[in-house]
Amino acid sequence: MSIRVLLADDHSVVRQGLRMFLSLDADLEIVGEAADGAEAVRLAGELKPDVVLMDLVMPGMDGIAATRAIRRQLPEVEVVALTSFLEDASVVGAVRAGAIGYLLKDTQADELCRAIRAAAAGQVQLSPQAAARLMRELKTPATPSAAALSERETEVLRCLARGQSNKEIAAHLRIGETTVKTHVSNVLAKLGLASRTQAALYAVQSGLLSDHRTPA
Repeated sequence: MSIRVLLADDHSVVRQGLRMFLSLDADLEIVGEAADGAEAVRLAGELKPDVVLMDLVMPGMDGIAATRAIRRQLPEVEVVALTSFLEDASVVGAVRAGAIGYLLKDTQADELCRAIRAAAAGQVQLSPQAAARLMRELKTPATPSAAALSERETEVLRCLARGQSNKEIAAHLRIGETTVKTHVSNVLAKLGLASRTQAALYAVQSGLLSDHRTPA
């Protein structure tokens, strides 16, 4: 089953280039293109893609606002930020809005395809530079605490922070993938977080991982 991808970028030549090389991957299906954030939100609602590849700097509604709207309305749709900028405000803003990944536009085509597949599977995807900035800028929320989580939810959070996909978490904990998704949703709701990326960083900063590896 192919992964449905929506492209959002205000430059038509960028969308054309993305469509051209992403279409070469048999696992990916480009279902639509948006030229601004508002159109991205509208098309996401209509097309129900698995992943939105989101430019952050667009006229009108920018990519961060669009990401926030999509994640609020369609929590099952993952958003990967694809941008030319690596400013702290952009990285933090995108992740706080709910993006599961943050990649730069100089990312190689095969790496981008892998990131889209990983995002669809629920794996956090950050460029090394973005991960470093997030660890510095995103502070662990004061409340609520991880104590609000059940034992199984804490186990899911640890797996998520190690970069495991829903399928890998399900196999490790011997539960169904649908159950994993339910646990992840509960974790985000209880911790007041918008994305798996934030949850992974929360786990590291809260000391839930003994090795303190940065999600990648």
